[in-house]
Amino acid sequence: MTKGKFITLEGGEGAGKSTQTKLLADFLRRKGLKVIETREVGGSPSAEAIRDLWLAQKDKYWDPLTELLLIMAARREHLVKTVFPALSEGAWVVCDRFADSTRAYQGIGLGLGLEPVENVYKLIAPDFEPDLTLLLDLPVETGLARMESRGGMDDRYQQQLVDFHKKLREAFLSLAQKFPVRFRTIDASGDAPGIAASIERAVAERFFAQESPQ
Repeated sequence: MTKGKFITLEGGEGAGKSTQTKLLADFLRRKGLKVIETREVGGSPSAEAIRDLWLAQKDKYWDPLTELLLIMAARREHLVKTVFPALSEGAWVVCDRFADSTRAYQGIGLGLGLEPVENVYKLIAPDFEPDLTLLLDLPVETGLARMESRGGMDDRYQQQLVDFHKKLREAFLSLAQKFPVRFRTIDASGDAPGIAASIERAVAERFFAQESPQ
């Protein structure tokens, strides 16, 4: 059976990744594909249990290196229990966040640096990267305003200062420049249907040559 594809959606807070993950999965299903929607941190029962542990400290942070190891442990469980089996069966996997978020948040935002992130990643997933990464980019102030309007400012990262989120945006854009073949940057400042249309065009150009998004 033909190996499936792994597509990840990345970006800062309020970019609409969860909504666009679902819309992209629906688009791919209309193409007649078997599609798995998933997320990180999480995506399998064991990875979700680690997520619960990771988020359990409401009033203080984990040590950054401890946090990195928790997230990577959850990622390994997600890969071996959900992603790899689905891909081997020919399914397309659409994932809300993946390793680029770790590079941006823990590597750059929390100051660990990219080297330890890459070293641990090589242990859990050597030679594995997404077939396509969609970076949903928008101004930091717009994203945070969206989160606040949804009543979603209860996450430890969402509560960080604006400068922290600007650093994350710069980190994601830097990754997109570093890996131009894998990344496509999507303007996420508009409404959900418009963003979805841009994503569909990017996916069609990558995987469905000569086809127009439906």
